[in-house]
Amino acid sequence: MILYPAIDLKDGQAVRLLRGEMDRATVFNDDPAAQARAFADAGCEWLHLVDLNGAFAGRPVNAEAVRAILSAVDVPAQLGGGIRDMATIERWIESGLRRVILGTVAVENPGLVREAAAAFPGRVAVGIDARGGRVATRGWAEETDVDATDLARSFEDAGVAAIIYTDITRDGAMQGPNVAATANLARAVSIPVIASGGVSSLADLIELRDCGAPLDGAISGRALYDGALDLGAALAALAA
Repeated sequence: MILYPAIDLKDGQAVRLLRGEMDRATVFNDDPAAQARAFADAGCEWLHLVDLNGAFAGRPVNAEAVRAILSAVDVPAQLGGGIRDMATIERWIESGLRRVILGTVAVENPGLVREAAAAFPGRVAVGIDARGGRVATRGWAEETDVDATDLARSFEDAGVAAIIYTDITRDGAMQGPNVAATANLARAVSIPVIASGGVSSLADLIELRDCGAPLDGAISGRALYDGALDLGAALAALAA
């Protein structure tokens, strides 16, 4: 399993939200590029970036911060938030992003996911963010009646590189991930699944690692910034 340290961007700063609420943001670093270097220097193989403002605006907002991160490190990075048309996908990939994450458009315009995955093999992931098993879109502000597993299965033949599954109720809450729901999703599809939301300790990571489902990785944010999760120990545990 790969550990993906999260750098969530709001107004050019690295922050963490509580359950996706923009007015409950904690700033952890006003220099996201420096934070990225720290993660890379510690041995992280990937970075997980989120343009929070972009997720609500429907277009890239923190592009300057993302470009600074890409210039600062050599490790691959994936980005979600505000990526809703082919032109934006192309610009980000040309800028050096290894992988773009399509969330809202996976529900509203699934054809774009298929088009992008065909045009950029291995470079497109689907972000599925859910409350109670139902997908939420547009920065988690809008609820849908779309079942998370059904949405994942609909892209089985699309060639997407990964699914990032987030249980919104666990995100930033330091209460542990929804291991059962994540494992069930991973068993339901052949697409690699990355767990997100609630990873708050080494025990959480080990539980995901040993859940019996073929998880590709796990994302952690607040726990790394707060020191509740030791980065070195986490990397060692997932490499074991």
